[in-house]
Amino acid sequence: MDYGFFDLLKLVGSLALFLYGMKIMSEGLQKLAGNKLRGILSSMTKNRMMGVLTGILITALVQSSSATTVMVVSFVNAGLLSLIQSIGVIMGANIGTTVTAWMISLFGFGKFSISTLSIPLMGIALPLIFSSKSKNKSLGEFIFGFAFLFMGLDFLKGAMPDLQNNPEVLSFVQNFTDMGIFSTLFFLLIGTVLTIIVQSSSATVAITLIMAVQGWIDFSSAAAMIMGENIGTTITANLAAIPANISAKRTAFAHFMFNVMGVIWMLFVFKYFVNMADTIVSNFASTNPSGMTSFIHSLTPEQYNQITTLPKSDLSPALASLQDTYYSYQSATSYGLSLFHTLFNICNVAMMIWFVRLYEKICLTVIRPRGGDEEDEEFILQYISTGMAPTNELSILQAEKEVEVYTNRVRKMFGFVKKMTNMKHTEKKFLKLYKRTEKYEDICDQMEVEIGSYLSKVAEGRLSSQSKERVRDILRAVTEIESIADSGCNIARHLNRKMEANVVFEKSIIANINSMYELLDKAHENMQALLRKQSITESELLESKHIEHEINEMRNKLKRENVENLNQKLYSYQNGVFYIDIISECERMGDYIMNVIETIEVKHN
Repeated sequence: MDYGFFDLLKLVGSLALFLYGMKIMSEGLQKLAGNKLRGILSSMTKNRMMGVLTGILITALVQSSSATTVMVVSFVNAGLLSLIQSIGVIMGANIGTTVTAWMISLFGFGKFSISTLSIPLMGIALPLIFSSKSKNKSLGEFIFGFAFLFMGLDFLKGAMPDLQNNPEVLSFVQNFTDMGIFSTLFFLLIGTVLTIIVQSSSATVAITLIMAVQGWIDFSSAAAMIMGENIGTTITANLAAIPANISAKRTAFAHFMFNVMGVIWMLFVFKYFVNMADTIVSNFASTNPSGMTSFIHSLTPEQYNQITTLPKSDLSPALASLQDTYYSYQSATSYGLSLFHTLFNICNVAMMIWFVRLYEKICLTVIRPRGGDEEDEEFILQYISTGMAPTNELSILQAEKEVEVYTNRVRKMFGFVKKMTNMKHTEKKFLKLYKRTEKYEDICDQMEVEIGSYLSKVAEGRLSSQSKERVRDILRAVTEIESIADSGCNIARHLNRKMEANVVFEKSIIANINSMYELLDKAHENMQALLRKQSITESELLESKHIEHEINEMRNKLKRENVENLNQKLYSYQNGVFYIDIISECERMGDYIMNVIETIEVKHN
């Protein structure tokens, strides 16, 4: 075979350029429309039909069904979408991803290929890349990605071994083309495996189109590969869901089940669908897609090399006519496969959308939570995971949800401290609560690290300036929340040292500490309410400062009273030391709570 290792490297490199172009183009679009995408996904999924339309729109915009499904898994993981809503969006994503195939067919094959404009497009994008405006920079990245994509596609076509010079390729493939349903299943499997390896259904669709237009495989085998690519693309979402919560796992499984069920029913009517796509295209074009393989086989190696490498002006009239026919077959084949891809996904959604409830029930039955009560002591992030690929702008919502969980955990920890204060130090429950408090403090430390690491990864992505500012605010809030947890644990340690010193607080001291706790409870509740809103008015900010001022005043008042009480010998100096240490730590906690509130965006009246 006249195809060496260097040729193979050229093929892999061409695929890499195609994938890189797809990635840059997708990221540029996501950055341009990041905040809008967030709003669309969170508001346009109220019913299943709107969910489908949302999936189509988002996938058509970001040019990647994998990106959309990972977003959906992330949203379900963050509690922003229900399982029912997510299934609708995923169905739409399957239709939206066919836009890429049409784009490749329209601009990548035939007489005119947009790859000839790739370098000029880069020239247009260059000044945009160096623009100080983030929108211009994102637009430049999109254009660069678009140019790289079609340049990679052009290289990919050139790097594929052609049949005329490598006829043994055809002899290998032909062993699997005349076996009826087994041929369909074989090429379906090839499409699935190829997509799992490449991790991009768009790239494998492009490879399939090239294989079909070069005569490697016939039209029906290429259509079978495209069905397999529909299954292979579900692996991305399932990989993203591995470290996620149970709802996200169910969403990823629903995606897999939906695509597999679609392929199963399509196998029964596969020939009819292939013939329908072939007929529709042949009615609009002068050639039919299924005739591509026969046409290439009718050419001699010399004819093939001339019509594929030489311009029309250098060819004889007979060869020029053959070149026109060749390009016509190329276009018809790519249109036919794109049409099959679109018809398959539209019909699949039209059928399966009525069984969304059944899908939900199956997912709930198959993927069940682990047995037994899950202890809150275990460190598990509920809404984000460092194992999941960050989805840039959309990841901020997950982080905000996790911060809410973080504050709930810190509040629960403060509840332990309040109980410990009012216990007799001889009680066994005291030590148990103290150990739980220390464990919570360790968990809070881990949460700070994990959320911070996650946000650092998000910040490395392409974000709008507004989103970058929000990431900085969340990071600051996370640091302050961890300080609240430290203060709670410090109070618990003071209480434990008091117990070890066999010190018993007087009722007046207990009453004063509880008064301070009441103010802190008020501050905690206010902070949590504002974090849920993710915004604060000027009046609410003033109210928050007023609560902090009350805590400061209470601390000052109790300190003054403590000096007088010690002078009057109402309790021992040792009691006074433990007492004021606790009050001072409470005041610090109030400061940290106020610092968290100050990270929330102020809405001016």
